[in-house]
Amino acid sequence: MGQFSVGRTASTGSVFGQRQQSGATVRRKLAALSSLFDHLLDANAVAGGNPVHGVKRPKIETNEGKTPALGDYQAKALLEAPDPATLQGLRDRAILAVLLYHGLRREEAARLSIQDMQERRGIKHLRVHGKGGKLRYLPMHPVAIERIHAYLEISRHHMEQPAAPLFVPLRGKTTGSGLSADGIYSLVGRYARAAGIEVAGLGVHGLRATAATNALEHEADIAKVQQWLGHANISTTKIYDRRGLRPEDSPSFKVRY
Repeated sequence: MGQFSVGRTASTGSVFGQRQQSGATVRRKLAALSSLFDHLLDANAVAGGNPVHGVKRPKIETNEGKTPALGDYQAKALLEAPDPATLQGLRDRAILAVLLYHGLRREEAARLSIQDMQERRGIKHLRVHGKGGKLRYLPMHPVAIERIHAYLEISRHHMEQPAAPLFVPLRGKTTGSGLSADGIYSLVGRYARAAGIEVAGLGVHGLRATAATNALEHEADIAKVQQWLGHANISTTKIYDRRGLRPEDSPSFKVRY
């Protein structure tokens, strides 16, 4: 096999272009390139050494705290914050249950329609329209089913429009448009404040982190959590695996004087 020489690569920008990419993505791609060049060097297919060895990797950053997750008591308080005596409260109780029991992104929750609640093998599922047009089917938690039914029993917009959005604005219900992703984001913050939850940066993604963290702490398989969340790479799911960071396991509580 003939050889060809390669020069040193000065920066990650010259490897991947100028497109903005996360540090984890750059490190993963550099590792793959480095392995490829090591293989080619072993096969005498290239000469001049491994050019990736000279590329500075992005720092490994901890993701702890970047996406705040709620404690169990906070999640329960948030779920009970909306008033069940009003239509808005019933709708918002259903939305919070969908978010906290299924880990949806706000865009995914906003896209849900009545027809996205489907029976599969005798179990009620949510058909979720994820990133890149990918569909995933999530078994529905009983609390979410109960709350959605309570909301629809009063709203009844599904009787007029079987293909209507699942969550609709209280004004202009007949326009056919659903509650927006920004609207869902706003209501999470509003009810968090009403419940006295003071967590900096809390939003819908924080509820997604809460759901994933809770599932993992209750022994859900991390590969299944990856599919559940719609992550393309399991390294993203591992960000939510905080089982080794539980405060109650800290050596601080083992100190005795």
